[in-house]
Amino acid sequence: MDDQQRCPWCGNDPLYVAYHDEVWGRPEYDDLALFEKLCLDGQQAGLSWLTILKKQQNYRAAYDHFDPERIARYDDRKIESLLQDRGIVRNRLKVESIIRNARGYLDLQTQGHSFSDFLWSYVDGKPIQNHWQTIEDVPVYTPEAESLSRALKKRGFNFVGPTIVYAFMQAVGMVNDHLTTCPQHAVCRELA
Repeated sequence: MDDQQRCPWCGNDPLYVAYHDEVWGRPEYDDLALFEKLCLDGQQAGLSWLTILKKQQNYRAAYDHFDPERIARYDDRKIESLLQDRGIVRNRLKVESIIRNARGYLDLQTQGHSFSDFLWSYVDGKPIQNHWQTIEDVPVYTPEAESLSRALKKRGFNFVGPTIVYAFMQAVGMVNDHLTTCPQHAVCRELA
């Protein structure tokens, strides 16, 4: 076990270590959990994930626990309220993106699509098992992320560029990007 080390990106922050060990890379299939994660990954643009992770509970409270039906009905008054909320990132484009994403989510449902099935179809329904040795080996996006990004944008989602989408895919276990030296690589492979 001495040769096994966590992926270096999580550092020593206890919250980040717990996220790495218990969440990141584990396959997620729940529609609403996937919706929340996609929205939060969009909030990360230009920031560190740790910044958003520390605000996750604030986001849940501010955005009605990521209930797409409620979020899709947000009006200008609610947007202004969110822009005053110090517990979240107060950027108008990011606030409005979650609303747009909720509407895109509901449109998919109206068309008879499960959000999970839609997303997972871009990896043939099962996690891609990568075997990276170093952090430098891990790409910032892949052809699958580019394809999913285009499909999401076509359906009205935003803050879903290929880099954000690939970070999302890593986080929800659509790809196993734990380094092979990380104990979580084998855990996530077994969960696939």
